[in-house]
Amino acid sequence: MHRRHRTRSATTGLTAAALAVALVGTGCAAITGDTGSDELQQFIDELSRGNLTAAAALTTDPETAEARLTETIPAFGTIGSAATTGSDRRPDKDPVPLEITWDLAFSTEPPQGEGPERSVTTAGEARTVKEGDQWRVEWAPTILDTRLAPGGTLRFAEDLDWDTSIVDRTGAPLMQWTPVTAVTLAPDATDAADPVAGLVSGAAPTITGQSIRDGMAENPGQPYTVVALRPEDIDPIRDQLAGIDGVTLPESGRLIQVDRELRSPGFHELEGAWLTALREAGGWSATLVNPDAEPVELGGAPRGEVDDLVTTYQPSIQREAQRAVDASGRAASIVAIQPSTGGVLAVAQNSAADAQGPVSLQGQFPPGSTFKTVTTAAALDAGVVGPDEVVPCPAQITVSGRTIPNDDDFALGEVPLRTAFARSCNTSQAVISDRLEPSAMKDTAARLGLGVDFTTPGLTTITGNVPVTEQGPARVEAAIGQGEVLASPFGMALLEASLANGGRMVLPMVIDGMPAVADQSPEPLPEDVVSTLRGFMEETVRSGTATAASSIPGLGGKTGTAEVGDGPAHGWFVGSTGDLAFAVLIEGADSSGPAVTMAADFLGSAGQPAPMPGG
Repeated sequence: MHRRHRTRSATTGLTAAALAVALVGTGCAAITGDTGSDELQQFIDELSRGNLTAAAALTTDPETAEARLTETIPAFGTIGSAATTGSDRRPDKDPVPLEITWDLAFSTEPPQGEGPERSVTTAGEARTVKEGDQWRVEWAPTILDTRLAPGGTLRFAEDLDWDTSIVDRTGAPLMQWTPVTAVTLAPDATDAADPVAGLVSGAAPTITGQSIRDGMAENPGQPYTVVALRPEDIDPIRDQLAGIDGVTLPESGRLIQVDRELRSPGFHELEGAWLTALREAGGWSATLVNPDAEPVELGGAPRGEVDDLVTTYQPSIQREAQRAVDASGRAASIVAIQPSTGGVLAVAQNSAADAQGPVSLQGQFPPGSTFKTVTTAAALDAGVVGPDEVVPCPAQITVSGRTIPNDDDFALGEVPLRTAFARSCNTSQAVISDRLEPSAMKDTAARLGLGVDFTTPGLTTITGNVPVTEQGPARVEAAIGQGEVLASPFGMALLEASLANGGRMVLPMVIDGMPAVADQSPEPLPEDVVSTLRGFMEETVRSGTATAASSIPGLGGKTGTAEVGDGPAHGWFVGSTGDLAFAVLIEGADSSGPAVTMAADFLGSAGQPAPMPGG
């Protein structure tokens, strides 16, 4: 395990908030006569359903009851069961014991999976009184626990190992829990927008007076947090900010990215995985707190120490990927994966792509001719073509009612399959696909991870979709990555990583030791098919459509130009070199050329993956 980075003492306490209640049973049914037992049962039912206002309305003091219930219950947890235990007692004569089992809750819902179960039981009591012709539950805090006094409450707190960091694959800190100060404006402090923006602009240059006013307008009547600043950023301007009317500076803690210049959509879910790891070993305490009295412990557990979470990201590769996509004026994405481990090395997209969301991980685009890797693999595996077979490559061809042209109507005549692949001959692929079984391309793509759903701690992805196609135009279009075939840059990078992994589907991973779980477990491609494809892809770089990247040692790849409606086509280049597989997508590039150039730029500077700590 990686050694921890200790930067400060641990901080404790997170107050839980959740309420969803289920009634298990009650003994009230055994009571006979008009005693208010039905109203007591109704009170328990409403409490059990989380209808605190409705429960309070059944009491002798609805206003106080609602205030105390809404202050106490959501902050403590979930009522798992509530039941009276004195079936032979009359609630109108003597208090009826009420046993409540609480499932103690997290401060927020666990982002990944479920946390450990924590529960305590309290013993309260309830009685009924008749007001006029209505029975009501006599309100008292002792309904929840007989030891609760007026003004008392039940408290649940988590004790988590905040010193746990998230580190990159080299062991350097990537994210750490850090004290932060929130620069917050009162709801009516719009005049403070410009001076606040001027002071924080050094640390947050995108913040302006207008952006602050716009944010305040979106949340009228609410305090507005402008920015949360680290100690080194807030300290030089703290006094000036504090002197502005309407500004407050509450302090808290936050998981902060150490290098603020390093960015990736792949980082967005790391905090959720980190918080889940902390909670799995987290301590907790449940207490009953009365005014001017020592807290009464109801239950708890000590905190365990959590080793730093080691991610598979490599900042040096991430920076080069980001630099490469930022150089394009069009929406561009690069994803890099280590074939030997499935570790995600980099996920980058530029601001034009950011405007569409996390398209590098989840965007669905026609992959164009990069999908010919799948079509060719399916044909080789099925034996409908041989690795040395000569195939036709005319300028155009009509297959199953669909006329397919080559780019710019180039023609090669009768050529070896290797040459047709390297030169990206659409017409050859159309002929090959016509001989395949309906599910051949879908099944072959799945063997390389494309179209497979993965549940990956710390990462949400959509690889793509490959349909089953009967013989006809749809299959011919699918064979060249058009029609209904869709893929994300992540999905194509995973496909290339699986091919480089000997044709065995890799399980993607962003946290060391936590590989993805796949919704299927396909058999790997045969070794001879993988070897043939790798040779074809290297030929593509040496003498085919990707010669602009021929300076990269050991590179094999496949280009793709994907038509998208009436707009310019998308440009793709995917492949692998050494222990790094990648996918490059430039939207609207109108050819694969810019993607090949971008890939060569990226690969020439990125280098190979560094070993993991302890690896």
